[in-house]
Amino acid sequence: MEGSGDASRAVADWRLAVWTLCSVLLPVLITAWCSFQRSRRQLLIRDIFRKSKHDWHYTDLFGQPSYCCVCAQHILRGAFCGCCGLRVSERCLKKADQRFLCKEIMMRGTGGGPSSMPHHWIRGNVPLCSCCMVCKQQCGTQPKLCDYRCVWCQYTVHDECMVDCLRTEDCTFGEFKDLIIPPYYLSIINQMRKEKRTSYEKVVPYCRKHWMPVIVLANTRSGNNMGETLLGEFKMLLNPVQVFDLSKIAPAKALQLCTLLPCNAVRVLVCGGDGTVGWVLDAIDEMKIKGQERYIPQVAILPLGTGNDLSNTLGWGAGYAGEVPIEQILRNVMEADGVKLDSIDMRFLTTALILRTVCHKSMYQLLFFRWKVQVTNKGYYNLRKPKVFTMNNYFSIGPDALMALNFHAHREKTPSLFSSRIINKAVYFFYGTKDCLVQECKDLNKKVELELDGERIELPNLEGIIVLNIGYWGGGCRLWEGMGDEPYPLARHDDGLLEVVGVHGSFHCAQIQVKLANPVRLGQAHTVRLILKSSKMPMQVDGEPWAQGPCTVTITHKTYTLMLYHSGEQTDDDASSLSE
Repeated sequence: MEGSGDASRAVADWRLAVWTLCSVLLPVLITAWCSFQRSRRQLLIRDIFRKSKHDWHYTDLFGQPSYCCVCAQHILRGAFCGCCGLRVSERCLKKADQRFLCKEIMMRGTGGGPSSMPHHWIRGNVPLCSCCMVCKQQCGTQPKLCDYRCVWCQYTVHDECMVDCLRTEDCTFGEFKDLIIPPYYLSIINQMRKEKRTSYEKVVPYCRKHWMPVIVLANTRSGNNMGETLLGEFKMLLNPVQVFDLSKIAPAKALQLCTLLPCNAVRVLVCGGDGTVGWVLDAIDEMKIKGQERYIPQVAILPLGTGNDLSNTLGWGAGYAGEVPIEQILRNVMEADGVKLDSIDMRFLTTALILRTVCHKSMYQLLFFRWKVQVTNKGYYNLRKPKVFTMNNYFSIGPDALMALNFHAHREKTPSLFSSRIINKAVYFFYGTKDCLVQECKDLNKKVELELDGERIELPNLEGIIVLNIGYWGGGCRLWEGMGDEPYPLARHDDGLLEVVGVHGSFHCAQIQVKLANPVRLGQAHTVRLILKSSKMPMQVDGEPWAQGPCTVTITHKTYTLMLYHSGEQTDDDASSLSE
């Protein structure tokens, strides 16, 4: 009896062990199988994305009610094309990729004539508050896949209003026809290149009296990481060939598109911070060196960086957070006043300033001065070449350069932390507070000699010296004017003069920014020479910092560029500047 009892207990224990093992292994196997299927599905989706001519992106949640363009079912997540706007579920992605064509950046044939092309209609998911081009009633109001949208002119039409003539009608490219590079234009240019003809300026798109194509250069790493979203929105409204991601292609290569377009007509919209704008302006200088002066574009700015002082000076604002629709930004670029200067030279400077004062439009062109900063190390046996920088905004030595240097070092170590403009400014505030206590740059006046246009300047007790080319500094502060309680002329970026000021430390900089103190105004000059006699000090040019030993810094005029200025609502400072 005891033997049979032991055997039954052993069987029970064995069964318990088996069930326990199954209860543990089964969820693990199910999880592993689901993970394998998910990774396999993601691999297939990535393969489709890689081979497709669509600009597919995956999203876990659409921002508005969406319907699959294949099965017409309501979907919460799936893929969408950043160029033509198609939306599709995961299971229908392959069918949609094979069935629907995306925007063609260049026409393959000449159907419909060499200077025209039909509408490219996409059904469903029309933008909110769209209006039918036929009956003028609102589109997209029904809870299903309905109505059509042309991916070029952005016109929408109801299902019942769509007739055969609309399907074959030539597309007018809509509101932004003067900014879009038509696919048939690139087809004609490509044929001319095969025939080794280069007279591209004779080719003008059909019905384009004031054609001014725009090229969008966006830095997806700037500021608050809005660049990726902006790229998609610009590709929806323009030809995708006009929109470039500067994290994947250099500005010098992107700007070569200007050589295929009419001379003195191209406009460039730079989406990024001051560093991105300087990068693009350097690429424009390279075009001058290559003898491509007649293809040089005019530059407008959409500020995405942290400081955006250059953008603020040129009237484009201190930062962009999506509050202005992309359509309005393109309208601003399109409405710029055309002050044509066949060859930019100093004798035209007075004329340009006069045109600036009498212009009543919200935007106009002006000459923007750029400066050469040459840093020569001291020493009898120094065989290194001088460092040469291009300055657009400002040069500084002292506490603000030290903050920029610490910020740069921290960002290099952990770039993932610097994902928004607020975090970047908080880090700057932390290092500024730290410098108020440590004062690493004190007694700068004993270590530095300053010359303005060859005249030696006696320095008071300072911790920093800042050389300004533009009116704004430090993320929106008008440093030269200070509190505005003294009759000092406004700093200008088009007068060929640099403003030189001194600061007593980080706390003094903070007081100036909140208009509780004035800077130490050292003077204005066409040439600035600064001699660092001893020790090592932090320096920066337009936010690019480094630690510098004994040296001589010489700042002289380098070149100037034609920029687009956006006045918007005129401020008191702007009014007084114009009255001068």
